[in-house]
Amino acid sequence: MQSGQIMVGAHEGVYIIKLMGDVRLNLCTSFDSFIDNMFARSDFAGVAFDLHTAEGVDSTTLGLMAKIAIRARERGCQKPLVFLANKGIWHLLDAMGFDTLMEISDEQCKFSVETQPLVCQTPDECAAREKVLEAHRVLMSMNEQNAETFRDLVHTLERECEPHGKPSARLH
Repeated sequence: MQSGQIMVGAHEGVYIIKLMGDVRLNLCTSFDSFIDNMFARSDFAGVAFDLHTAEGVDSTTLGLMAKIAIRARERGCQKPLVFLANKGIWHLLDAMGFDTLMEISDEQCKFSVETQPLVCQTPDECAAREKVLEAHRVLMSMNEQNAETFRDLVHTLERECEPHGKPSARLH
């Protein structure tokens, strides 16, 4: 599998996020920073994901995609569009309930927006763990099946993130 890359672009407040190759958690802190910056912009109007060249997407990346959809809904925007052809990724999105958050299509992305590679810094272990934890909490909030699927992982990560034996704030 090709190493993952995230390409981003925008036109008139609509952001295009193109996932390429095998997108994994090593990109999560940079992707999360991009998400915060995207929603901080006053011209934000919507999001489309182009996954036509994605070979794989891990659960942390899926959690960040769900975070985008939830924040877009909170801003009164339409559901993000997801364009993809990979039947495995399509099945994964369907099984996890993404159809409630996003409009999923097997058509080619028709937006002609120039995209640039998201500059990704290698996250330190603690920052990566926090982003993984946050992303999986978002996935758990989507439905009971996801809550059950990720409960043990989230509890393990919460214990690892506890400073000197003090319980971390649990959001579920």
